[in-house]
Amino acid sequence: MTKTPSELMKEYVRSQKFTSTEEVMAAMKEMFKEVLQQVMECELSDELGYEKSQRESNPDCGNKSKNYRNGYSQKTVKTQLGEVELKIPRDRNGEYEPKIIGKYNRNADGMEEKILSLYACGMSQRDIAEQIKNLYDVEISPELVSKISEKIMPEVTAWQNRPLDSVYPFVFMDAIHYKVKENHQYITKAAYVVLGITLDGNKDILGIWIGENESSKFWLNVLNELKTRGVKDVFLFCVDGLAGFREAIGAVYPDAHIQRCVIHQIRSSTRYVSYKDIKQLMSDLKTVYQAVTEDEAMNNLIRFKEKWGKSYPSCVKSWEDNWDILSTFYAYPPDIRRIIYTTNIIEGLNRQFRQITKNKPSFTNDDSLRKMLYLASKKIVERWTQRCRNWDLVLSQLDIMFEGRISA
Repeated sequence: MTKTPSELMKEYVRSQKFTSTEEVMAAMKEMFKEVLQQVMECELSDELGYEKSQRESNPDCGNKSKNYRNGYSQKTVKTQLGEVELKIPRDRNGEYEPKIIGKYNRNADGMEEKILSLYACGMSQRDIAEQIKNLYDVEISPELVSKISEKIMPEVTAWQNRPLDSVYPFVFMDAIHYKVKENHQYITKAAYVVLGITLDGNKDILGIWIGENESSKFWLNVLNELKTRGVKDVFLFCVDGLAGFREAIGAVYPDAHIQRCVIHQIRSSTRYVSYKDIKQLMSDLKTVYQAVTEDEAMNNLIRFKEKWGKSYPSCVKSWEDNWDILSTFYAYPPDIRRIIYTTNIIEGLNRQFRQITKNKPSFTNDDSLRKMLYLASKKIVERWTQRCRNWDLVLSQLDIMFEGRISA
């Protein structure tokens, strides 16, 4: 009489006399391996039309395709019991593909990578669970998606703390805002992004910091962290109008020049200009920021003040107060001006971040936002394959203007 699987299991357990959980798990793993092995042998027998014990030349075996067994190949399969080493039977024509292993791999091997890839594209946890169901016919919960994404936090931390180059000719600093849950309510937080141009002319994201309010103290901590990670010198910082930049940069990198983004300056200074005047005012303002030399720009700014100072004093005052960090680019040749004139480089990066996170209106905590931006950063940096335009010429000019600092 054939024994049931339960009866066979009882006999096996009694015969082994297990003394620990580890021994039980090891036995289960070995049994699981044997089951998979036998399933593959049966699959191949069905494929060939004859059993392993039969002779291939037997006319009754049904082997009409003249295909035969051809040894084994080794394969490691990840399971819930751990990694299992299997011998995959092969056929001479290479037509056999084990269905049980193929299906198991789809369920267990590579799924985490797919989940992280979907997460990096900005999909919500529920949407990812639905996609995995469609792709693999496996039910997973949004909570499991969250746990899998948590596994990359050590990688995120290592990336944020990695050593950096000693010299960056240009560093761009900007912020992008998100809703993040804190103390049971959603508040607006900023992801402060620092992007550097290396001496090779390549772009790199140096780090991302999450915070509530920008201040001199905040940016001082960021810059000191960059210095701790190996950044000894920066030639030019290109920034927008966020508070605290100037003081923090001066404290950590006193020899660095600062260029405020002209486009940001235009937007902020003309915010309250009347619609009927904006066209003419912008035309006059253009003579300031498009001047060839700083002397010409200053003379045009004086004329701009004479014409518009009474109507829009705050606009004129904004240009006067920030002139020392707005006029920096006049000291540089056209190839360098094109790089530092605006923060377009980092704004382009932020646009890509927004595109990826557009389906995520909010984040459950700071780490959730960090994970998303880190995974997005990896994808973005992989696509940055071209150097800055005319970089060899730019570098030779920088070597003259910042004599000794590149070689040092």
